[in-house]
Amino acid sequence: MNHSAAGSTAGIAANARQVNAWRLPELSARALHAWRRNFLVWRKHALPSMTGHLADPMFYMLGLGFGLGALLPQVDGVRYINFLAGGTVCFSTMNSASFEALYSAFARMQMQRTWDAILNAPMTLDDIVLGEHLWAASKAFLSGTAILAVIWVLGLTHSPLSLWIIPITFLIGFCFAGMALVMTALSPSFDFFMFYMTLMMTPMSLLCGVFFPISQLPQAMQVVAQVLPLTHAVELVRPLIYGEVPTFWAMRIAILLAYGAVGLYFALGFMRRRLLK
Repeated sequence: MNHSAAGSTAGIAANARQVNAWRLPELSARALHAWRRNFLVWRKHALPSMTGHLADPMFYMLGLGFGLGALLPQVDGVRYINFLAGGTVCFSTMNSASFEALYSAFARMQMQRTWDAILNAPMTLDDIVLGEHLWAASKAFLSGTAILAVIWVLGLTHSPLSLWIIPITFLIGFCFAGMALVMTALSPSFDFFMFYMTLMMTPMSLLCGVFFPISQLPQAMQVVAQVLPLTHAVELVRPLIYGEVPTFWAMRIAILLAYGAVGLYFALGFMRRRLLK
């Protein structure tokens, strides 16, 4: 084949990739290799990493729970620190998944060029993005489970139903990792992540029942809160802390799965447009 033909073929292939950017994800077990690569790197500094993820939510739970809680009457019929415990699990899980899918994934993609190296192996971009998604969910699972362990140690729950929170933390991580990867695919630099944190994560933390009941909000804000995924995460976790079965639990699980799956789809579409040129 002459050079002009080769160039034409390459151009057609590039155009085909561009046109097919929004095809369905091609899921493969090869994604586990991308997950394992991130795990092996994280394992070298696992202790300081976990300490960092635990410190912030612990300060919130203990400081607000004991400090502000001493000034408040019971909330939903329980002590404020018990009320706050369920929200803190979800808050910590959301933050862990989001920061991993934002800052760490972007560094591997853009700064360290780790993704470029992986693509030289028999791996596809779909494998890498799915591996990043599962890894961020796994990091969130570790953070949420660690907070739950502290809640058990403090005696804030004794219910066997609270064990269901362990798999739910992975689901919550799956949800928020997919959403954050969309921003990672669109951002030209780390600075743009502040828009996502300010316009998405902070409002969800304040509107979705983490620190106070949603019923305290104006009616319009309550409607907005019901659309946000963190609300459904909190409504799954908090009753389990109390030893109760969550209301509409199947619907809430489906909503979190949908947010994560749709986030993965759009993240992969934008990644294909950005990287497969």
